[in-house]
Amino acid sequence: MDLGIAGRRAAVAGASSGLGLATARALAAEGVRVAIGARTADRLEAAAESIDGDVVAVVGDVGTPEGATAWARAAAEALGGVDILVPNAGGPPPGDFASTPLDAYAPALDLNLLSVVALCKELVPPMQARGWGRVAAITSVSVRQPLPYLILSNTARAGATGFLKTLALEVAGDGVTVNSVLPGSHDTDRIRQLHGGDTSGAAADIPVGALGRPEDFGQVVAFLCSDQARFITGAAVPVDGGAVRALL
Repeated sequence: MDLGIAGRRAAVAGASSGLGLATARALAAEGVRVAIGARTADRLEAAAESIDGDVVAVVGDVGTPEGATAWARAAAEALGGVDILVPNAGGPPPGDFASTPLDAYAPALDLNLLSVVALCKELVPPMQARGWGRVAAITSVSVRQPLPYLILSNTARAGATGFLKTLALEVAGDGVTVNSVLPGSHDTDRIRQLHGGDTSGAAADIPVGALGRPEDFGQVVAFLCSDQARFITGAAVPVDGGAVRALL
């Protein structure tokens, strides 16, 4: 299927590996010009070289609102504007209520909530002015079903989901859609880290019986950025192999 976005310009944060990189590859395959971001220059350059398409590496740290704003501006300058924004960042440290100190919450909110707000504040208004735009944020299934021992991520990403839903309602009439994509367990470095390097039992509670493939996840994000997805906005789309049992 031709997604109708060839020639569009996309900024994909957290794209040196994992789901962010898979998303950048999927967009580039559709003829989208892509700016990918991450903190480490050599890893980001290696990621850029692995993408078949028109891609530019823009080094930056979106872990704070200030860093996210600076990276958004640099990506827009590199591309001559941004039509598609994919907010994405790694998760904060694991922990539960008892083990997580109060002062750990502010950095987690910066990383997984306020960075999303900052990226949107910088890049969405120009989309509104042009009458076309897509925001597809990578969050987590934890916003529908909190994950054990990830209290910081559960808290921050739930806030981001509330922000994105509100933003979607405010900009829908301007031709801009805003959605989030909720990954479950995929075969990424993050999952291997959380499981101590042994993912043999990581799919035990997934009905499809396997970890997700990052490349499949990237295709889902690309579709939400498509012309055909113009009537999908304010959605939080789970991509989890059926792991979340909630009805809605």
